[in-house]
Amino acid sequence: MQMSVQVNNLVKKFGSFAAVDDITFSVQKGEIFGFIGPNGAGKSTTIRMLCGILDQTSGEGTVEGFSIKSEPEKIKSVIGYMSQKFSLYDDLTVAENINFYAGIHGLGFKEAGDRKSWILEMSGLSGKEGCMTGSLSGGWRQRLSLGCAIIHNPKVIFLDEPTAGVDPISRKEFWGLIRGLAKAGTTIFVTTHFMDEVEFCERIAMIYRGKIVAMGTPSELKILNKVDNLEMLFVNLIRGME
Repeated sequence: MQMSVQVNNLVKKFGSFAAVDDITFSVQKGEIFGFIGPNGAGKSTTIRMLCGILDQTSGEGTVEGFSIKSEPEKIKSVIGYMSQKFSLYDDLTVAENINFYAGIHGLGFKEAGDRKSWILEMSGLSGKEGCMTGSLSGGWRQRLSLGCAIIHNPKVIFLDEPTAGVDPISRKEFWGLIRGLAKAGTTIFVTTHFMDEVEFCERIAMIYRGKIVAMGTPSELKILNKVDNLEMLFVNLIRGME
């Protein structure tokens, strides 16, 4: 089975504090993989190392076969990244934001035009190209941000709490888009605080204080730990470690 992401004994320390403490896991191609944990657990730190933004202290990791240590620029060419801050420019129009990201990723004129049309249709923003981005609702901004993050058609998408602060209907619509991308073969690596969203993931890893405390499919983890929901599982695991 082909893997998009492989992590072995990954560690990130800030001084004497281990933000990520010797974690190992892998993500299959085309999989929706959930990375779950409270604030400060090490989720974002792990993503930043995998995206080639932050150097690891020790251990190894690869994304689409490229080393996070020696090939970070190659990794950046095959991934898309979206955070809860949406990374859009409020003083640009919808079309200008899309054009800006097309330029960053070096898309040619025809490819940029094709991808722009696709993004507008995917996000439901067709006809709103001239609207200022800052005037859009949270749901519209979220879908536009996703489109800009994947304008270059990446093989792996890292989503760091992408639905934070978005209403339930927009969250549901967003996950519909994500599942569609995964069915088309894109690997999805997502962090979230919403346990109902975890059920959309094919496998999950629960991280606490820099360590992975449980990993498997949502159903496997609930059956193994004899709980009705994943939130209860996570609370029980944390209590057992304190």
